[in-house]
Amino acid sequence: MSQLAQMLKFALAIALCVPGAAFADELTTPGDANSLGFSAARLARIAPWYQARFESFSPSDGLLPGAVVAIAKGGKLAYLQAIGFQDRAKTIPMKTNSIFWIASMSKPVTSVAAMILVDEGKLDLDAPVARYLPELGEMRVAFQKTDAATGHAEYGLDPAKRPMTVRDLLRHTSGLVYPELDFAYPERGLLDTAADSGIRTMHMLYGWKAVFRRDKTLADFVSSLAGLPLAHQPGEVHEYGWSVDVLGRVVEVVSGQSFDQFLQGRIFAPLHMVDTGFYVPQDKLGRLVDSPMPERPPIWDVTTPPKLFSGGGGLVSTAPDYLRFCQMLLNGGELDGVRVLSPQAVKQMTTNALPAGTRIFGGDEVGARAGTTFGLGFGIRIDPVQSWIPGAVGSFSWAGLWGTYFWVDPGEQLIGLQMIQATPGSKGRQALLYSGINHLAYGALAIPEPSSSARLPMIPSPESLADFVGTYDFGGSVSSRDVQGLTDGKTGWLGIGNFVAMEQDGLRINKPNPGGGPATKAGVRAGDLITEIDNAPLKGLSLADVLARLRGPADTTIKMKIIHEGQDGASDLSVVRADRRANAVRLQLRVEQGKLAAEATGAWPILEFEKGKVTPLVAIWADEFTVDDDDHTRIAFVRDAAGKVSELVLNPGPWEQKAAVIAVGPK
Repeated sequence: MSQLAQMLKFALAIALCVPGAAFADELTTPGDANSLGFSAARLARIAPWYQARFESFSPSDGLLPGAVVAIAKGGKLAYLQAIGFQDRAKTIPMKTNSIFWIASMSKPVTSVAAMILVDEGKLDLDAPVARYLPELGEMRVAFQKTDAATGHAEYGLDPAKRPMTVRDLLRHTSGLVYPELDFAYPERGLLDTAADSGIRTMHMLYGWKAVFRRDKTLADFVSSLAGLPLAHQPGEVHEYGWSVDVLGRVVEVVSGQSFDQFLQGRIFAPLHMVDTGFYVPQDKLGRLVDSPMPERPPIWDVTTPPKLFSGGGGLVSTAPDYLRFCQMLLNGGELDGVRVLSPQAVKQMTTNALPAGTRIFGGDEVGARAGTTFGLGFGIRIDPVQSWIPGAVGSFSWAGLWGTYFWVDPGEQLIGLQMIQATPGSKGRQALLYSGINHLAYGALAIPEPSSSARLPMIPSPESLADFVGTYDFGGSVSSRDVQGLTDGKTGWLGIGNFVAMEQDGLRINKPNPGGGPATKAGVRAGDLITEIDNAPLKGLSLADVLARLRGPADTTIKMKIIHEGQDGASDLSVVRADRRANAVRLQLRVEQGKLAAEATGAWPILEFEKGKVTPLVAIWADEFTVDDDDHTRIAFVRDAAGKVSELVLNPGPWEQKAAVIAVGPK
């Protein structure tokens, strides 16, 4: 194609996307919830849920008292709500187009930018990064060796076994790591490294030596990395870090444009993302959401134009803008007739990119313990049993440092987006991230109305209703789209699953559960190595296999052989799995005024059943009941060989959800 033809093609794409241009946009105004497959009443639970948490936490708890939540299904907006305030003083109401610093939600955008160049044949995923950034061609790898006799640690540098590739940058297997965010607070300086481990010392070295400043360029930053060591051999370890910022510089070199210009011309303008960029212009500052802390760290002062275009964390955006980006991905790379990526590129990005045997270091978002893996820019849900949030296998997502979060569920054609600002590690961030919005969105999905039944209604006796009284446990999921497998209804919990890593000889405990747990109370400590579970050695097993052995019914005992840190021999330890009530989804059935009634008593409502709301059930057969609600909810009871009720099934059929009885009789 000639240069003139390329320019005309690009100009046409921009013309289709400028403000005022006519384009089919169903992502601006929420449509009818019921026609989109939601219960309007259950979607209405979302804003009060957030508001209750804003009233429970204050800015001193690290949570700004406001949010914007968006949900789309089938390419249409189902829910868009501004909740609370966009300032710490609670004087400026939040707007649906309030502007947030999205931090690491910048990374998927940068990954798409790179894949645009891959689509065009200008960038090779498996080429050494040094082909595009020669200054990184001689990076070596740090190692630590400990003398078994003296305990003395020795540090040094090894040559890389192979060069880091562009693919490594996209999947965080480059060996480039983050410092511990101290680079954002330069006034702190270096910590006392004498008491730090070797890896922490190296992380701090990154923060001290790397030139990652708003008044410097990506080229300056990459040049400063050239003399630093890699934390891991390229391709061997997935560790979150500066890979995507380096990828942004690759995009600059390959495209011949500054990174901000490339994003604006190839992603933001074509997708009509009018409020997304590396800073907030003067005329839009009134929509910028406050920092959750008294002062915004200097590196993330988004009120003035930077020289550093951080593809790893520098972008600001709005819920409507980022929703369009997500919809483009869900559509296979196209939105409103404008193609940004090929379907093949989107599929490659949202498919597991970590080879078998890749070690996963740090964080709780990726790995067997979280039920996820990583693609080329996204976390991908692969294990619904281990995952702590509902959704289909194949859903992909990511979050930002201050709590912005999105997920895309191709199975349900569903997008969910949460925009908040909360301090990392704060109680406020922990209360909102990866919990409410997922459960509330999936819990609002409507159940198709069943075909009419030929059975005649019946009136059961009060004595027969007593058979159904009790507590029924659905596990941790509110969604009929999320099949986790029925246990005995009392899923056991040890309190270490999110804080472990698999080593050659067993399961290493990285840190104790902040909230305690049965294993911690039994004496399991950070640094311990579990070598056997129930007399079976763990050597050679994968982390997923070991986590499966840790799981089991509540109130059962698991036996471990454990080597405490600093001890030579192994000792035996028994831990009783607890019933993790905090995350349970449960129904309490009882008889009131001669009728069977149900109430949700767990952590989350399920369908129309809520805590504090008693819902009467109408008998339609001996062991079947219905509810007079929008979903025409049906409840069937299952009996065991002895004739006792053992299970409850909501809406028997393709959308059914099963719960096991865990307590019989009145609450």
